[in-house]
Amino acid sequence: MDEETKVTSKKGEQSSAVSAVLLAAGTSSRMGTPKQLLRVGNETLLEHAIGILSRSKVDEIIVVLGHEAVSIQSQIRLESVKVVVNDRYREGMGISLRTGISSVSLDARAALVMLADQPFLLPATIDRLIEEYDKAAPQIVLPLYKGFRGNPVLLDRSVFPEIMGLAGDVGCRAIFGDHTENILKVPVQDIGVLLDVDTKTDLERVEHVNAGETSVQELLRSAEIEDRKVGAASPVLPTQPQLVVVGQEAVGLALVRLAKAMKFTVIVVDPLIAIDDVPGVDRVLHTLDFSQLPGTSETYVVTASRGRFDEEAIEEALRTSVAYVALVANKKRAQEILKSLKTRGISQEKLRSLHAPAGIDIGAEGPEEIALSILAEIVADRHRRAIARKATAD
Repeated sequence: MDEETKVTSKKGEQSSAVSAVLLAAGTSSRMGTPKQLLRVGNETLLEHAIGILSRSKVDEIIVVLGHEAVSIQSQIRLESVKVVVNDRYREGMGISLRTGISSVSLDARAALVMLADQPFLLPATIDRLIEEYDKAAPQIVLPLYKGFRGNPVLLDRSVFPEIMGLAGDVGCRAIFGDHTENILKVPVQDIGVLLDVDTKTDLERVEHVNAGETSVQELLRSAEIEDRKVGAASPVLPTQPQLVVVGQEAVGLALVRLAKAMKFTVIVVDPLIAIDDVPGVDRVLHTLDFSQLPGTSETYVVTASRGRFDEEAIEEALRTSVAYVALVANKKRAQEILKSLKTRGISQEKLRSLHAPAGIDIGAEGPEEIALSILAEIVADRHRRAIARKATAD
């Protein structure tokens, strides 16, 4: 057994077809208190996650603890699951993932990796991932909600050795680049694959649901998440250039501010945000379907989701007629994306048009400078196109 793993409780020695690894070792830095112990109705958040797995088709549940492990074990009944403790939890998710995978039953064909802070996830979604895995036998199975990739992730045993090589603050995404032909993406009607609890506001929403004050659907509608494709703050002019930013990370938000100053119409693509969450944005698209974008003569797409939706967004943009497509990523990640897109049938001509990494080389550091380098590249591209059109007209 891996030296960083301590087994403190077991479900039993029976064989398992698909094991579940529930990651609950984090420090809950954004919450300010161990969120595993936060109460949601009559249960803690961790007990709630275990209950979701217990109602699914998984055959074994392994809970990976780390931060405040002793306190958590003393306050939660965990006899029905296997508990392992990662003493190196501060080194990141990679070690916790290794800890969980090393404890999976020898008879398990695969492991379903779930985060402990996904209170809206449906057991039926887990069952769907297992059923699709049984049909196609891929190495990795991912859920997609409206085109956006979520959690949990199902891993075939063949990728376990690579998981055991992970270190630092990385997760399953670190191995995706080597399995571009063996990943199955399963569309699901469960927004719970995208929702987690990171802040006290998130927790309050969960408490309202569990107290019977509102349903999940009512909660999502009140947050303007469900049943909405494009939310508009202002009309889009067909002659105005349109910047589409996928994700709400720091570089993307800096791009929004700069692009508004440059008189672009700005649209943010993200499954969860409301239009008021991003000051200055003109529209929000809650589905990864660029056919829903307003029609303009110039559309520039920048993916800045830090790995959350990179591959799906770039593929969607390259399959759509847009003027410019760019990815905010380092060179290694950019090469992984290109390799994956090639296996998905994207032509070499399309791949050559992808700006990855995004932006011109100005030695940029920090979100604002990176955003500036990207917008400079877009402005230069606009001028080249304008000159080409004028030359053709003449």
